[in-house]
Amino acid sequence: MRVAVCQLNARDDRDKNLETARELLARAAAGGAELAVLPEYVDYLGPGERAPKPEGVDGEFAAFFARAARELGIWVHAGSFHESGPDARHTYNTSLVFSPTGELTARYRKIHLYDVEIAGRVSYQESRSVAPGSETVVAEIAGVRTGLSICYDLRFPELYRRLAVEGDARILVVPAAFMMHTGRDHWEVLLRARAIENQCYVVAAGQIGDHDPGRTCFGRSMIVDPWGTVVAQAPDEVGVVSAELDMERLSRIRAELPSLANRRL
Repeated sequence: MRVAVCQLNARDDRDKNLETARELLARAAAGGAELAVLPEYVDYLGPGERAPKPEGVDGEFAAFFARAARELGIWVHAGSFHESGPDARHTYNTSLVFSPTGELTARYRKIHLYDVEIAGRVSYQESRSVAPGSETVVAEIAGVRTGLSICYDLRFPELYRRLAVEGDARILVVPAAFMMHTGRDHWEVLLRARAIENQCYVVAAGQIGDHDPGRTCFGRSMIVDPWGTVVAQAPDEVGVVSAELDMERLSRIRAELPSLANRRL
């Protein structure tokens, strides 16, 4: 199974962001990918007052990526977008997965919200405008059980253990807009840890570069195998990288080092 991660620099021009995303999906398909993964907030990452109006899963955002999946004949994980929320003040941060026929096959709402205060450096309260999801989601993608997550979820290993054990996931997907000051120290370490401890492939697509107002994302989108080896990593620019996921290798790793089977808690 060939998988691609698409790395882009979404700004405050939604039409341009979507155009770039479509171009990256086309490059992924041309490279033989069966599944392409886009980053968190793929359609808009800019000032809140200019953000597009939240939509349902039957809105323009979903229609755009359903059509892309159908035209390209690949599975598309559409990163995430602002889904209409439980009230007028809150949206959901939501991932959608589309089959090669354009069918919406899975929806995941981000569970862990990024509420962080670092004096003089970072003040970000995602929960002010985003409501948390409550359900873990494992999707069947090209016949492979795939656990869904978004960005800050990466810091909560109990989510991934549930996806791997209760959901029988073989792939873990992480669309993200990981900030530079944490990404340079934590991004790769956390992705490799989630891969090693759950003996899964981890497919992580990130935003790259500067985004108004005053936000810089780390990028370094990557694919990690169940041994914790980085098998593909994007350079520090907009683009696509891909890798072949070997499910026989995954099964062999689980058989030779049965840490999931040996767990006691």
